[in-house]
Amino acid sequence: MELRQLRYFVTLAEELHFGRAAAREHIVQSALSHQVQRLERTLGVVLVVRSTRHIELTEAGTRFLAEARQILSRVERATAVALGAANTGPVLRIGVLDEGYEAVRPVLHQFFARHPDVEVHLVHAGVPEQCRSLLDGRLDVGIGRASAVPPEITTELFRLDPLGVLVADGHRLAGRAAVPVSLLADEPLLMPDERQAPESLRFLTELCRSAGFFPNRFRGSVQGLRAGADLVARGCCSMVVPESAVPAGELRWRPLVQPTPRYPWSLLWRAHEVPDEVRMLVATARSLSRRESWRAGDVGLAS
Repeated sequence: MELRQLRYFVTLAEELHFGRAAAREHIVQSALSHQVQRLERTLGVVLVVRSTRHIELTEAGTRFLAEARQILSRVERATAVALGAANTGPVLRIGVLDEGYEAVRPVLHQFFARHPDVEVHLVHAGVPEQCRSLLDGRLDVGIGRASAVPPEITTELFRLDPLGVLVADGHRLAGRAAVPVSLLADEPLLMPDERQAPESLRFLTELCRSAGFFPNRFRGSVQGLRAGADLVARGCCSMVVPESAVPAGELRWRPLVQPTPRYPWSLLWRAHEVPDEVRMLVATARSLSRRESWRAGDVGLAS
């Protein structure tokens, strides 16, 4: 087995097209195909199913992809260390969206203080992308609602975050101490993006249905909490956000009641491989969750 064969296979798996993969590797298509076939013969398994229209990874290919990425990453790191050009400490890659970052921020701050040698990289990714990246080795940990993750991924709930509605100053709901969910029926709501955060969209939709209505969805969309807050400030819509993610400024956040929902934040990681730095992050989240009582109370509306 040669390193170039691993690299060619990883590139092919990312492109799912021999021509594009060959162009990325600056070789002719036939040479790339030949090297992938040699790799398959060496392993004794088929990694790629080829057809005239498209290619796809076999189950063995999907499993091998995660290992191949890690091998190549370690080789790159070993080379850098040999050249004296890299920090030799462990690396932790975490996938998270804006709201999830705010929920996990205290955990990360404590983790940084306890483990300053760990090099942490935060990657903007929703739960569907987190799961794909965890399985193929591009991420080590994900943050989100773990309602529909594959069995190869382990999850642990660390925080139940009170939900509230974010409105502009002067809005009809701004003067209330708390807002019954039913009062959102006539509000144009900025909903989570279905492709990026389908689990959040389902949670909010189910919450509205539990109060007897379907959400009145605002027709626009944004990427990110700050952009959503700008729309709310302009009076275009309202937005349901967790308490931990309330932005600073003149907007008003009012907790939802009748029912009283809390959003479930979980850590996600690969079940078959748990590096020390992942174990340390999970331990930090458990400790902080107990100390702050983040999971206390009824979890009926946090599933």
